[in-house]
Amino acid sequence: MNTILSPTANPKKSLQDIAFDLPGRFPIARWAPIPLRLIVGFGFMEHGFAKLSKGPDAFATILHALAVPAPHFTAWFTILTELLGGLAIFLGAFVSLVSLPMAALLLVAIFTVHLPYGFSSIKLLAVTAAGAQFGPPGFETDLLYLACLTALVLGGSGPLAIDGLLAKRREITRPSMQTGGA
Repeated sequence: MNTILSPTANPKKSLQDIAFDLPGRFPIARWAPIPLRLIVGFGFMEHGFAKLSKGPDAFATILHALAVPAPHFTAWFTILTELLGGLAIFLGAFVSLVSLPMAALLLVAIFTVHLPYGFSSIKLLAVTAAGAQFGPPGFETDLLYLACLTALVLGGSGPLAIDGLLAKRREITRPSMQTGGA
């Protein structure tokens, strides 16, 4: 038995085992994508609902001021991507597919809106009797969303995801198709 506490243990190998096999040591780790899906999905849907509630024309006006081409089309594309993409991420459905336009929206937001304001998403300007006053947010939150989407695409959407149900369905139908044709 060669454990990390053993005097004969190879410390480098033991540290590698701990660092790279951590999810394998804890079965609960397979549930890690769920909070990512929930917060990213809810966050995107919330932003889509906010744009929709103010009216797509109001968002198109903002896009026009930023010199975004085809502002009305882009406004609707953004709103639908946030609503439908957010719902898909929330449910764990087609995560790899919907992550592409969602990542594109985040990158556009970083380079057209948030980049001039730096990294931090919280810019406390003052605290008055009316409460805290904040300045424009930086690109920190967009990077966090991008990191979560990347983790979900590379690591999978986890249990209780539609993607997992679809994968199981493909596994069930694939053998019957192979045996049926022979």
